[in-house]
Amino acid sequence: MSFDGSYSATLSPSVSESFGSHVLSNSISSLTSSTTSRPSSNNISKTYRQASQLFLTRRLPEALSTVLPLITPSAESSNVNGLTEPAPVARASRSTRIKVWSLYLTILNAILELDADEGKDAFGTQEWRTICKKVRDSDVWEEVVQFGYHGVEGEVDSDVVINLATLLLAHAKSQAVNQKRLENYLASSSTPNLDISKQLEATRSPRRTSRSRRSHSKSGADTPRDLNARVKILELYTLHVLLRNNEWDYAREFISSSAVLDEERRDAFLQALQSLQEEQQESERKEREEKQKQEEQLQKDIEEARRLRAENEARERRRINEERAKREGTEVDYGIENTPSTSGVRNKARSGSNGSVLSKSSKSSKPSAPKEKKAAVARPSLSARAIMILSNLRNIIEQMSATFRANPVLLMRLLAFVIGVIVMFGRKGVRERVRQILGTGWNKVRSTAGMGVKVSYI
Repeated sequence: MSFDGSYSATLSPSVSESFGSHVLSNSISSLTSSTTSRPSSNNISKTYRQASQLFLTRRLPEALSTVLPLITPSAESSNVNGLTEPAPVARASRSTRIKVWSLYLTILNAILELDADEGKDAFGTQEWRTICKKVRDSDVWEEVVQFGYHGVEGEVDSDVVINLATLLLAHAKSQAVNQKRLENYLASSSTPNLDISKQLEATRSPRRTSRSRRSHSKSGADTPRDLNARVKILELYTLHVLLRNNEWDYAREFISSSAVLDEERRDAFLQALQSLQEEQQESERKEREEKQKQEEQLQKDIEEARRLRAENEARERRRINEERAKREGTEVDYGIENTPSTSGVRNKARSGSNGSVLSKSSKSSKPSAPKEKKAAVARPSLSARAIMILSNLRNIIEQMSATFRANPVLLMRLLAFVIGVIVMFGRKGVRERVRQILGTGWNKVRSTAGMGVKVSYI
């Protein structure tokens, strides 16, 4: 009490007033900074919960627009050198940061699983293509590193790395970028340190700087939880990404030389790799067998088509020979071979120059009429002709069916022609035009027939 009183007595009024105002301003500034920093973390948590609710209700555009301000730096936030400040999520706690980035990557995964029409209707064509291109070209990894972790790839949280690798495994065009990013992360981040004594010594040492504490907390490799995350990253890298790039030998070497995996996990990884390789070899063998079966079936189809074509050609030759034989037989039955008498009559008619010779030739031609009538009696009956016509129709139908079986394209062309004719005659203008042409043609035929009748009558 006396010390306070003496101290206040020695100060002049002006100095005490300035000192009091300075202390008051400092306390107000500290209070203001604490109040402004505290609502920012609360605002991030509140925005995260709101975006989560929107995502759970499948309102993907609203969820994405809600979470974007947390992971995107503002345009006016730039430092002296003109570099953009990181996103607001970079200043949040580790758990909040992991939740926000995981939600963002989950929303992107749900967006890319939409159909093209549904995605374009929800986001618009341009934005939909931009989101798909960002994920399929693996640009989202660079976005996370730059906006959330100050451009340092080794400081990315392991859970975020797992979600990024899983997203790119599902939707990326190529796994080359995914492999490169995982290799950079594994090389830049520290290896797990599970020695409890060293950790206790590090915590007791007063010379440990804040930089080392921050690096250890961000590398996240000193706890069993982070060790499990690191094992999960190795599993994604060796058993998924490298296998997509067909690097089986490198994956086996990486597993065998990894310091993170113990003997049990290493054996499990190698066994899983062996089983995956055997499955791939089995699938390749089945694919080769299936391809060989398809080629054999195609060869059989070609040979069957050739055989059918040969049979059709042989059947056509037999039909032509039968028709030729029938035609020769009908010519014999019609008495075409008994033409010498008629030719003789014609010669006599040509040699004669007077009317008597013509009368004799006419008389001599009269006895030949009964012979022609007798020969005409040998013509086939109406039923035989009908049977012949039906057999020819049956042969034509069989030939057409065989042709269509050997060449289905011909049948498709015929159907297309018939459908085209039906569609063409379905139009009223075409029907009127055809009716007009047919009427004109029929009138010409009728007039021509009438003229022929008149001429024959005359």
